[in-house]
Amino acid sequence: MEKDSKKGGLGYRMLYGLATMHALLPFRVLFALSDFLFVLVYHLARYRRKLVQKNLRNAFPDKSDRERKKIEREFYRHLCDYFVETIKTLRLSEEEMRKRMKFENPEIINRLTKHGSSCLLCLGHYANWEWVPSIGLHMPPGVVPGLIYKQLHSDAFDRLFLKIRSRFNSVTIEKRRTYRTLIRARDEGTSALVGFLSDQRPPKHVTEYWTTFLNQDTLMETGMERIAQSFGLPVVYLDIKKVKRGHYVARFFVITPDASQEPQFMVTERYTRRLEETVKEDPAYYLWTHNRWKFKKESKDDESPKDSDSNRGVLHALKESIHD
Repeated sequence: MEKDSKKGGLGYRMLYGLATMHALLPFRVLFALSDFLFVLVYHLARYRRKLVQKNLRNAFPDKSDRERKKIEREFYRHLCDYFVETIKTLRLSEEEMRKRMKFENPEIINRLTKHGSSCLLCLGHYANWEWVPSIGLHMPPGVVPGLIYKQLHSDAFDRLFLKIRSRFNSVTIEKRRTYRTLIRARDEGTSALVGFLSDQRPPKHVTEYWTTFLNQDTLMETGMERIAQSFGLPVVYLDIKKVKRGHYVARFFVITPDASQEPQFMVTERYTRRLEETVKEDPAYYLWTHNRWKFKKESKDDESPKDSDSNRGVLHALKESIHD
């Protein structure tokens, strides 16, 4: 722990000082700064614009060039808003955070955890996911919310984001310690609400699962599902809407009350369909700068019979569950 406390050193202290000065500014000034950043990022630096254009073109082939260009510009404006809002978290009061990040139906989480069970929360890189840890302000005693994270390459930035994410009664859980955290919660008789950002591109491995997401063959991360099935936990999807600059509303949807009772990959498939609905409704707020579709699916001739049968089985079961 001592080693972790010194992580980042002088670089962190300088970064934290700059971030704190930024966070002390009122939102009207921060959004003016965001407008200036948009000019720098979009027009001058042209940050990942070719990748964003390719992703939008492949995701929405039926939209016109003008429609995709509108989404592109709105995305970059939102990306700059996301940046200033996230740093502002360092100095947001609980009262103001409650006004700006609302959770409409937290009673769903209360119901799923009332007997001491933990619960997994899945979401995507949509709207301002860095404000989701404020869910700790809405949880009853005995429910400890946490967000899974992967350590950043920069020690200074890693320490800064850990500080931001651990505000408002939430904890941060390093990805490799997820199982240990859930076991400890079970042994201590507490409930953990563990959040997963499951839409990032995973490494290719033998248990990979391919599906269609935003009109493209997509390799999905299945770690969240495997953990939920191992512990027999409920899984909930968090749908976030951006109301206006600096204001969001989130709503919970149950994916399954017990993942251990679901066929393999069903939880991942339901999550993917929910996230796809969210993105299609307002695509400007998704993280289009991520190289999500770097990996390409092998041709049908190269696909193993086991993987092919498994994917078809999941899609069939999903259709059956929808019609029930």
